[in-house]
Amino acid sequence: MKIKEQASERHVLAITVDNEAGILARIAGMFTARGYNIDSLTVADITENHAVSRITIVTHGPPSVIDQIHAQLERLVPVHKVTDLTEIGPYVERELALVKVAGKGETRVEALRLADVFRAKVVDTTTESFVFELTGAPDKIDRFVSLMRELGLVEVGRTGVVGMIRGAESV
Repeated sequence: MKIKEQASERHVLAITVDNEAGILARIAGMFTARGYNIDSLTVADITENHAVSRITIVTHGPPSVIDQIHAQLERLVPVHKVTDLTEIGPYVERELALVKVAGKGETRVEALRLADVFRAKVVDTTTESFVFELTGAPDKIDRFVSLMRELGLVEVGRTGVVGMIRGAESV
């Protein structure tokens, strides 16, 4: 008899931590040691006195694994709070990308047309290339990059996901 595997779900975790050396390595090490994958990771200082940082991690796993990740993160000493934005309710997530595309003639015109449709901003240009800046949900950026591959994609840089719950409450 086969045991039915739990479906893997995408989760966005917002983690507030003391802004101290080594905390990111400890968190990434916890994921690595247990074989969990990190799809996206962003870190930034969020307080005026630089004492607290917010780490946003996107990961996949069945509910039991996500619960285990949550519990293990909360046990780390410099972690103040772990919030699963996916579980808490409606939230907003965004990512920033820089996308370099090379091309001439009609290819160049088509790249500009698509950039306009996706509301990408031209932040650098030469006679043979553009660098576009694009913000939005990860799937929007994925679609834009996919279209640019056909037109002469040279390079992509992405920040990773940042998320916040909707409404007046704080995480």
